Amino acid sequence: MESIVETVVFVAIAVVGAALARRLGFVAPLVLLVAGLGLSYLPGFPEAHLEPELVLIGILPPLLYVAALQTSVPAFRHALRPILLLAVGLVLVTAFAVGFVVHWLVPAAPLAACVALGAIVAPPDAVSATAIARRVGLPRRVVTILEGESLLNDATALVLVRVAVGALAGAAVGFWEIAGEVALKAGGGLIIGMVAAVGAAKLHRWIDDPLLDDAVSLLTPFVVVIVAEELHTSSVVAVVIAGLYLGHRMPYLLSATSRLQMDAVWRLTTFLLEGVVFLLVGLQLRMVVSSIETDMATTLTVTAAVFGTLVLVRFLWMYPATYLARLLPRVRAREARPPAAAVTVLAWAGMRGVVTLAAAQTLPPPSDETGVPYYPRELFVFIAFAIIVLTLLIQGTTLPAMARRLGVREDNSAQDALAEAGVQHAAGRAALAALDEHADGAPASVVDRLRGLVESRSNNAWERLGSQQQETPSAAYGRLRREMIRAERHVFKIARNEGRIPEEVLVRAQRELDLEESQLHRSDE
Repeated sequence: MESIVETVVFVAIAVVGAALARRLGFVAPLVLLVAGLGLSYLPGFPEAHLEPELVLIGILPPLLYVAALQTSVPAFRHALRPILLLAVGLVLVTAFAVGFVVHWLVPAAPLAACVALGAIVAPPDAVSATAIARRVGLPRRVVTILEGESLLNDATALVLVRVAVGALAGAAVGFWEIAGEVALKAGGGLIIGMVAAVGAAKLHRWIDDPLLDDAVSLLTPFVVVIVAEELHTSSVVAVVIAGLYLGHRMPYLLSATSRLQMDAVWRLTTFLLEGVVFLLVGLQLRMVVSSIETDMATTLTVTAAVFGTLVLVRFLWMYPATYLARLLPRVRAREARPPAAAVTVLAWAGMRGVVTLAAAQTLPPPSDETGVPYYPRELFVFIAFAIIVLTLLIQGTTLPAMARRLGVREDNSAQDALAEAGVQHAAGRAALAALDEHADGAPASVVDRLRGLVESRSNNAWERLGSQQQETPSAAYGRLRREMIRAERHVFKIARNEGRIPEEVLVRAQRELDLEESQLHRSDE
């Protein structure tokens, strides 16, 4: 009972904190982290402890899966070169750079343990970076690169952590061993992800119940990660591949009702998971700080050095990786030269999160039985937590201002509206052709009504190109129809209260009105 109450309390605080963040215009992870840190000092407030298995198997997979579902595969494929440079190359360089810096400052710590710490703090987090990127209005390619990096860098980091921990325990590790381990785990994850995605796609085609579609979608990332972990492959790669495959084919796999309902289910799931995770990071900080045995001067020095190394290495990597590759004619032909301001914003977008939290707690304690030599584990765990806090506080709060100051913003509304209008015109012609083909025997009033619907959709698309009227016809339609729906809903409620209709009739009418009103809201966005 006590654990249930604590869970409810944590979820409630996460919801209130996220609402407050939106009200104040801040990033929710930052607000929740600070809230958790403050609550941890309240007398009698329940302590929180996240097991690494819970994060890596219970929290990370659904977050990665839904991010992959929402990622544009064509855009991801087009940006694959910079994504891989960041998700693989930068993670490896960062891990070893941090490892050497920490080993230099703490000579008693074995280099393998220091490299493990470097791998733990190397991968940026998807949640905060993309949330800020979309809110600020960064160019789509920048957002795609950030999303793609955060989808794949976790796999590189987690494999390197395992290799480094193995080396710490005395396993012989060389370049080819590391390369073989990475290839085996990534290749195995790729195969498992594709097999799982094909199986899930067949299930979705076979199912015609939205509730069952939701259940299959919610189970998919957990099944994938459990199978991948049992076969000792990369569960991150498997989940990402499954999400990319299914997300790209979702329009052909699900009914309209299933897609709408599944979108709502995943939005709620990710909202709660993200909120609770960052709240728990803040709640655990007090315990992590109290467990440090290293002196304060060394702790602060090493923490500052790690943070500085992370920022410096990302900047030093970003510019050559972006511009030197354009010496190759093939790259120049495929990719436009990005402005230095956009590269600077990408370099500054290095907030850490869930993976760093979970991976830090997988560090083994020193023990003669396991062969792990002494190293300041409590210091390394604190550094990982501190990096999450510092990157969110420093980079997370300044990234929007930097993007605005450098002018790295992109308004695609006009281009989107033009493209939509053109495609909507073609879609309208296809719809009218289908109507003419199948209209035999249908009442003329029905055919005329459907023709009017097609024309209305086409006109609405052209209106979005930038009508200078105070209120466009579609906007007036939406405003007036909402007032009409409000009046209809009130009449149904009165009839139910007076006993003239049963509850079932009200529910059915309410659902139809709600669906129509939600469609009006979507067309306004």
